[in-house]
Amino acid sequence: MSRIATINRKTNETDISLTLNLDGSGEADVATGVGFFDHMLTLLAKHGLFDLTIRADGDLDVDQHHTVEDTGICLGQAVAEAVGDKAGITRYGSMTLPMEETLVTSALDLSGRFWFVDSFSFPTEKIGEFDSQLVEVFWQAAAANALMNLHVVLHHGANSHHIAEGIFKATARALRTAVAIDPRQTGVPSSKGTL
Repeated sequence: MSRIATINRKTNETDISLTLNLDGSGEADVATGVGFFDHMLTLLAKHGLFDLTIRADGDLDVDQHHTVEDTGICLGQAVAEAVGDKAGITRYGSMTLPMEETLVTSALDLSGRFWFVDSFSFPTEKIGEFDSQLVEVFWQAAAANALMNLHVVLHHGANSHHIAEGIFKATARALRTAVAIDPRQTGVPSSKGTL
C-alpha cells in the first residue's frame, strides 16, 4: 500500500508543490525561499522518517507569512490524503523532546477533527530573518488541514532557535508514531468504526 500524497496549491500569493511519503527514510528536498523554514522542514522529514519534497514560490517581497502558512496547508492536506481511511494506523502519538536547554512536548491525534493548542512563546521576534510567530502559524495550518488534534507545550527554553527546533522535532516524532501501522490494529482505531 502506497502512502504517498502530492498536493499542488496555487494562489495569487503562493505556488506550492509538496510530495509526502509517510513510509520514507527521512529524505528532504525542500526549497521555500525561507532558509530557516527549510531547515525546520528538513528536520521534520528526518525525524518523522518521511520523504518530503517541497517547491514553494511565494510573495517573499511582502513577508514570509503566506509561504509558511500555505506550506502548512499543503502538508496537512498531504498527511490527510496519505493516511487514507486510517485503517491500521496507531492514530495517537506524543513525544517529549529535549533540545539543549529546551524541553518540548508534542501530542497529537489523527482524529478527523481539528484542534490546535499551543503553549509556547519565543524570547525573540526573529530567528535570523525568520519571524518566530510563524512557527505557530505553520502548525495551526498543518493541524487544521490534516484534521488532527495537536497540542504543543514548551516546558522551558531560552533560545528561540532551540525552541523552534524542539517543536518541529517533537511533532515529527509524534506524527511518525501516529501514522505508523500497528500490526495488532485491525481496521480503524476508533469505536465509531470511522475517523
